Amino acid sequence: MGLSSALYTAISGLQGNSQAMTVTGNNIANSNTTGFKSSSTVFSDLLAANIASSSGNSQVGRGSQVQTVQTNYSQGGFESTDSGTDIAIEGSGFFIVSDPLSATNLYTRNGNFDFDDEGYLVTADGYRVQGSSYNADGLLASGNLSDIQVDLVSQIEAKQTENVTLQTNLDSNSDVLSTFSITSPEDTSNYATTTTVYDSLGTSHLLTCYFSKTADQEWDWHLTVDGDDVGGTAGVLQEIGSGTLEFDADGNLVTGASATISSITWDNGSAAQNLTYAFDTTQFDSDSTVFSQDQDGYASGEVTDVDIAADGTVSAVYSNGETIPVAMISLATFINPNGLDAAGSSLYSQTGESGSPTIGYPGSSQGTLITQALELSNVDLATEFVDLITIQNGYTANSRVITTTDEMLQELLNLKR
Repeated sequence: MGLSSALYTAISGLQGNSQAMTVTGNNIANSNTTGFKSSSTVFSDLLAANIASSSGNSQVGRGSQVQTVQTNYSQGGFESTDSGTDIAIEGSGFFIVSDPLSATNLYTRNGNFDFDDEGYLVTADGYRVQGSSYNADGLLASGNLSDIQVDLVSQIEAKQTENVTLQTNLDSNSDVLSTFSITSPEDTSNYATTTTVYDSLGTSHLLTCYFSKTADQEWDWHLTVDGDDVGGTAGVLQEIGSGTLEFDADGNLVTGASATISSITWDNGSAAQNLTYAFDTTQFDSDSTVFSQDQDGYASGEVTDVDIAADGTVSAVYSNGETIPVAMISLATFINPNGLDAAGSSLYSQTGESGSPTIGYPGSSQGTLITQALELSNVDLATEFVDLITIQNGYTANSRVITTTDEMLQELLNLKR
């Protein structure tokens, strides 16, 4: 009976080491799989048999078993790519993807995404990446997961310019000039800057603002446009607005910071336009210059690219230079990620042991995103090769137990001769 038990004890060792070899082989096979997480085999002993004797009870082990296969969710390295839709997670989060046929949510660390022909952000297997969408007012519908989709053939309507902001400095040492003349603006002004604005049809117009110093701490400005744009003569400037800027002794603007130019009628059938000019202007002892100028209009345009930012914002980039946010990528974390079930293709499914996912946006709690990068497998080949040696030695030793036990049984059978 004892020798027979030894055979089965050794068989349990062979079976356990065979399963461990499968786990290690799977790790090595996936050493180059994007986002793959390695696993390790945990053994435990089988319930021992009690043997009664004069000195009390003794226990003899019955072999070993694979208690569990644990997944190692440690951070993998990063590989830079040229694709704007490749994303890696630094932290504990998972991308949420949905099967378009069953609407079942799965989880993955593999951020090798792309847009399909319908504009959905998908994995290589066609699972749709989940997030929250922005509405027409630019507000994020947080808390509601949906497929991330960008209309790749959409157009954006033109937006009429309503506000123009000029951040400038006017040189305090400039000469005081006489009255500004629209027929010779260069000779009757100290400085000029040109801004492009857009009408309701998306047509661009060049507005030139001339600044003339009329006294210490006082400047006049004159806004002009080519006459051809407003029904006049091409090449002849026409003034559409003017005003005065007054500065204190420290060169700070005290009056004239804002002005409205009403009912500009362009000669192309567009709607009448009102412009509000904001002058963020100083008068310091330095050259007259424009630090920045900004206006809020744009021409019509079509989608030329899609941008995914490090904060998870997916935006459509238009040919007119506008960028419109479409969605925000969501990430999921689990209390016990070791409880997740592997579903193949670097996907995991939720179980009772993993707990329900905590869903949020990229950040310190969910994990941060690295764009144009992929997370590498966290398999350590050196560790796996050491495991191969250990498993092989264990398997060989257990096989020796079987051959030795067989020899002992043969000796027992030979006693009758």
